[in-house]
Amino acid sequence: MNIERETLEMDVLLVGAGPANLSCALHLTNLVAQHNEKAKADGGRQLHELNIAVIEKAAEIGAHQLSGAVLDPISLRELLPDFEKDAPFEAPVGDEKVYFLTASGKIPAPILPPPLRNHGNYVISLNKFVRWLGDKCEAAGVNIFPEFPGWEMLYDNNAVIGVRTGDKGIDKNGKPKAVFEPGVDIVAKVTVLGEGVRGSLTKQLLKQLKLDAGKDPQVYSVGVKELWEMPDDRFPAGSIIHTMGWPLDSHTFGGSWVYGMKDRIINIGLAVGLDYRDPKIDPHHEFQKFKTHPLFAELLQGGKMIRYGAKAMPVGGWYTMPKPTHDGVMIIGDSAATLNGERLKGIHTAIKAGMLAAETILEALLADDYSDKILSRYETRLKESYVGKELYQTRNFHQAFDKGRNMGLMIAGISTLTGGRLPTRLPIKAGHEHMQHQQANGADRYADLKYDDKLTFAKLTDVYYSSTAHDEDQPCHLHVLDTNICIDRCTKEFGNPCQHFCPASVYEMVEDKESRKLHINFSNCVHCKTCDIMDPYQIINWVPPEGGGGPNYRNM
Repeated sequence: MNIERETLEMDVLLVGAGPANLSCALHLTNLVAQHNEKAKADGGRQLHELNIAVIEKAAEIGAHQLSGAVLDPISLRELLPDFEKDAPFEAPVGDEKVYFLTASGKIPAPILPPPLRNHGNYVISLNKFVRWLGDKCEAAGVNIFPEFPGWEMLYDNNAVIGVRTGDKGIDKNGKPKAVFEPGVDIVAKVTVLGEGVRGSLTKQLLKQLKLDAGKDPQVYSVGVKELWEMPDDRFPAGSIIHTMGWPLDSHTFGGSWVYGMKDRIINIGLAVGLDYRDPKIDPHHEFQKFKTHPLFAELLQGGKMIRYGAKAMPVGGWYTMPKPTHDGVMIIGDSAATLNGERLKGIHTAIKAGMLAAETILEALLADDYSDKILSRYETRLKESYVGKELYQTRNFHQAFDKGRNMGLMIAGISTLTGGRLPTRLPIKAGHEHMQHQQANGADRYADLKYDDKLTFAKLTDVYYSSTAHDEDQPCHLHVLDTNICIDRCTKEFGNPCQHFCPASVYEMVEDKESRKLHINFSNCVHCKTCDIMDPYQIINWVPPEGGGGPNYRNM
């Protein structure tokens, strides 16, 4: 189908309205204003008024943003020194506890592990925080366009020159509807990819330009989370609990969080490493089982679950970070794997990465040179900053758990005591490569898990509370490259783990008298990217649906 597309010209295009890109856009506008003011006073060259655009696949800014979250304000204080006047924080961190859980008990940590000490940090809703940052950007003159997913990278030879956005109004058979709107080609001097974890354009770019050559494979966890409304103040705002242990087995990386928010809201979740062995592990079920522990069943008694969501996170760290620049393009935030898995924090690193990217872009604008020669200064800045130092010190954290929890705790402890100097680089392999073939008579690890719709909930019930919505008359955005593998080989070898690892009941094996087939309930998709990451054959390719579709993580 030949389509005539509109071309929009921008100076800087940022794909994804998360904390990294919004911080980049806001800092860049401030830097340009400061430069022009100084140039005017000194008689130097001023930059013309910049056209900065942020495109976002969600229906509104923040709708697809989900995290724990506790914010280290170190970089926000640099970006907005007076942030405490109006930042939408839930509360400063107060009481903190860390437990190792057994099936019916808890063992308190004798001291708070240094990476989990949060004095001076803030409990936040990432959704609220990103909406607030978006307002700051718009007030500064940044153009923000929701419902515009990036679909395809645009190149001139091997240099990136922009992005094509997704078409709208295509029916499920791939034909244009009466309301069809072609995507637009947005060309820019610099394109910044801050799409979050496993970004679809970032995947294209890494494959095209081999920017991950020589790097370790990225590894991930998926966080599954609920908000609960409580009848009293039993868990004050700013209170924190972190746990590890039950219900996860010793070869499954992960842990939980409970954060007190304002208005008697409890934020509770479980992160499960997407490098587990058992193909029947189900992160959603693990979370529901986790809530039946006496500690949390008692905590949540009398409360009401009001929100649900899930999101993957990159936890591989330093050695998995791709080369973040090329001619005309930069990669920042979770797309560039700047999250610190040991501290369970990536927002402050994303903000700082965005600011350092903005400082590099200013140099490129002043030199009128958008080649990697200039843009690669961003990587140097990042590695020399406190973000680089923090990530380097924790460079072996997830790798240490590759051989199980006990070994991981021992090596992580040594690394903390030596400031990251020991051990030296540890090997790691992609998470899906850990999955073992199913046992012929393996026990059902969830046989005792019942859904009472008070404490525990089935997947489809939880999906309802994610406010997920997609137009069902559109092409499926979950591309399975060879369904024959699903029907035959995967059934025999792994028992179709897509039915388990997806926290939204998207994948379903359907049988009738004559055949067995894969049914994809794509309208349930909460955009967590777990399927794209954990499929053992790597034949699931997540691409953006029509703009505006997906969850609405209000206050998450």
